[in-house]
Amino acid sequence: QINSFGGDPKNFEIINPSQSVYLDKYAGEYAVLRKNRIISVQEARVKILEPLNFAAMMVRMRDADGTIGGAVNTTSETVSAAMKIIGKADGIKTVSSFFLIVLDKPHHPKKTILIFSDCGLVIEPTVGQLTEIAKSSVLSYQILIGGEPKVAMLSFSTRSSARHKKVRFVMEATTLLKQMLPDIKIDGELQFDSAFVPSVSDRKSNDSPLQGEANIMVFPNLDAANIGYKIAERLGGARAIGPILQGLSRPANDLSRGCSVEDIFDLIAVTAVQTRG
Repeated sequence: QINSFGGDPKNFEIINPSQSVYLDKYAGEYAVLRKNRIISVQEARVKILEPLNFAAMMVRMRDADGTIGGAVNTTSETVSAAMKIIGKADGIKTVSSFFLIVLDKPHHPKKTILIFSDCGLVIEPTVGQLTEIAKSSVLSYQILIGGEPKVAMLSFSTRSSARHKKVRFVMEATTLLKQMLPDIKIDGELQFDSAFVPSVSDRKSNDSPLQGEANIMVFPNLDAANIGYKIAERLGGARAIGPILQGLSRPANDLSRGCSVEDIFDLIAVTAVQTRG
């Protein structure tokens, strides 16, 4: 197949887990990892033969720099393998995800790249979790895109235009995030138009440090984020790359089971850049 696409098989290493020289070493490490539920090395060997587990163990053991999966597995299966084997980064309590939203079509009023988070993992975040999602998104923006991160904490309200516990929730997370990242431009609670359109920001939130130029959109829950990125992609014509995981000790990312070749290529590129962060 590599030859049929004009590639050179010498540039690729294809590993069959059942024939790998690493199999016994990986099985032993997997058994140690499952110390809270003791399993035999033989049981560990069976588990590590599963491609997602084997790939994650390659990353854990520094035999690979990152991993992507999900083309034939669910998000739950892909993330579970990464969480159990690769693990969280130091100081991280919440692993989350985001999409890169690429606005590059002629009809897009801005040609830019945004981060939408969390679009795939944390269903109903607490104030602390939403704050950590936003903080991780700032780091992801700096690693993958560069430039100045500008964070909008999104809501159905702008500057207390509505009163509701959901609004107070976003306000509390915004306050906490500003304390954690005093040198980053952050504002909330904001509606999307006030975060993204300068003329709307001028009317609704004219003292905002973002001035309608936010590039990191932090949604209040998974409902809003997941729906939002799919509207941007399917109705707005944006390219949506992801979901990209953040908060792990080493890169591991998830594809949709409906992914295209271009989707796989994009996520390989993103994972490669993450390894340098």
